Amino acid sequence: MEVWIPITIAAAFLQNLRSALQKHLRSSLGTRGASFVRFGFGFPVAVIYVTGLHLLAGYAFPALNPRFAFWAVVGGLAQIYATILLVHMFSLRNFAVGTAYSKTEPVQAALFGFLLLGERLTSGAVIAIIVGVFGVMLISIARSPLSAKSLATAITGKTALIGIASGSVFGISAVAYRSASLALAGPNPVMQAAVTLACVTGFQTLYMLVWMMATDRSEIIRVAKSWRSSSLVGLAGVLGSACWFTAMALQPVAYVRALGQVELIFTFAASWFLFRERMNLLELAGCLLIVGGILGLLSA
Repeated sequence: MEVWIPITIAAAFLQNLRSALQKHLRSSLGTRGASFVRFGFGFPVAVIYVTGLHLLAGYAFPALNPRFAFWAVVGGLAQIYATILLVHMFSLRNFAVGTAYSKTEPVQAALFGFLLLGERLTSGAVIAIIVGVFGVMLISIARSPLSAKSLATAITGKTALIGIASGSVFGISAVAYRSASLALAGPNPVMQAAVTLACVTGFQTLYMLVWMMATDRSEIIRVAKSWRSSSLVGLAGVLGSACWFTAMALQPVAYVRALGQVELIFTFAASWFLFRERMNLLELAGCLLIVGGILGLLSA
């Protein structure tokens, strides 16, 4: 098994854990506050991770450069606003369906990867990604009467548009992060991904702190008071990001994000056991299509 596959599955599991924790935080914090904890509490862990790789594994620090800085900022801003859209969407639909809408990302990531990096996919991989996204869309209409009207609403409704926008901006951030990691040109993909993660989370923490201080300082106080649960979000978020960044340094973004759709399986488990949200037959069928798409991708 290629190493990027278990790393991506671990990333999907940790991302699902972080999203579940953020959904809980959404009841006590605003959308920005629940989004900020992912970065603010994750930054110290990212710094410790980079330091550990340098001191314990002997990896050299890569030389930063303007191209790296550009893509790191683009990716950091895109991830902030994609996270805000995702957290807001949780208040509009249940946890599983909210996450499902954002999982249109692989197709969009494939497009951005082609346009920005010139990455091409095999025909088998394209078919597998489309099957997976069809499964996602099936999940999105699973709670509505199955008709042309409900399908149109599922694609063009407010929740759908927010979810698709979230997936699009996540796709941009993923391609930007791969570009940033590759711009470091050494010493190895693990260290390149770790340094990218530390720089990006540091920028995101500073950006959101300044934003909240300028618009709503009380949100910072609420974040500080919820430090126990917020620190868990930050830990899960930064560990997941470390896995995502490493996988994307090893493999084109579209493949990593398509395999990352396995998160929806974890999402439905969390939706069922943690939030007591039940699954119907269409949602189950959507999950099976996603799994089929993932298996097709791996065989392709």
